[in-house]
Amino acid sequence: MVEMVETIQNILPLLIPLILIDLAFKIYSIVDIVNEDRKVKGGNKIIWLIVVVLVSYGWVIYLIFGKDE
Repeated sequence: MVEMVETIQNILPLLIPLILIDLAFKIYSIVDIVNEDRKVKGGNKIIWLIVVVLVSYGWVIYLIFGKDE
């Protein structure tokens, strides 16, 4: 049990920045989708919101395939 706690303590400083980066991109993607001027592929913003919120790294999918420039 002590080894497991030590392992978690060693890994946590590496995971926190990754979690924060993931959260920041997720928030950016949600704000981008909700923006009135933004057009998304397929024209359905609700579907893209569901993808970003529920799918792991859904924001990557949105940023690559969902933005209609």
